[in-house]
Amino acid sequence: MSTQNLKQQLFEQFARVGKALSSPVRLDLLECLGQGQRSVEALAEKCGIPVSNASHHLQQLRQAGLVSAYKDGLYVYYRLAGDEVIGLLNALRSVAEQNNAEVDRLINTYLTVKDTLEPVLAEELLDRVRKGLVTVLDVRPPDEYAAGHIAGAVNVPLAELEKYLRKLKPKKEIVAYCRGPHCVLSYDAVEKLRGRGIKARRLKQGFPEWKAAGLPVEA
Repeated sequence: MSTQNLKQQLFEQFARVGKALSSPVRLDLLECLGQGQRSVEALAEKCGIPVSNASHHLQQLRQAGLVSAYKDGLYVYYRLAGDEVIGLLNALRSVAEQNNAEVDRLINTYLTVKDTLEPVLAEELLDRVRKGLVTVLDVRPPDEYAAGHIAGAVNVPLAELEKYLRKLKPKKEIVAYCRGPHCVLSYDAVEKLRGRGIKARRLKQGFPEWKAAGLPVEA
């Protein structure tokens, strides 16, 4: 095989991965799988699409090598093929943020207005947790928290935040996190906390990025 033919065949396979990422539905499915493995039915419910539609998109992701699957009884479960998929999604997000004007506009219009403070980086949060300086809130749904979460984090879904605060007299700074850098749950949580006069920031990354970095997690 000539060098040119090899290069062409490799590029064809790379293009399959790119094609698999070219659907907002499939990106949504990958973000959901970043929280932990799910059945097709659970993924369809999370993403608000029919089961048949979810199955079709998941098969395309599997053919591109981005997810793997196994069958347990009547159900098929999917999970990310590896932590490198999280890195791929982060690279895609970063390129879009830096070079796509519409992405920049959407972030500034809907997210930055909720939180103008610099978010906490993962390494900084880990250090502050070890020193007992912060309370970490996981504002994702309980099933995602149960599948895996930052070690020591307390699960307080956004809808239950007000009830939680009535029981809490926070003396420490609160750091909230959710599914990823653009997940609105952590933005909304921080906005509510600050509205109650509580010192709060959000984690810049989400749980998938924390886990992929090899930082302490619990399940």
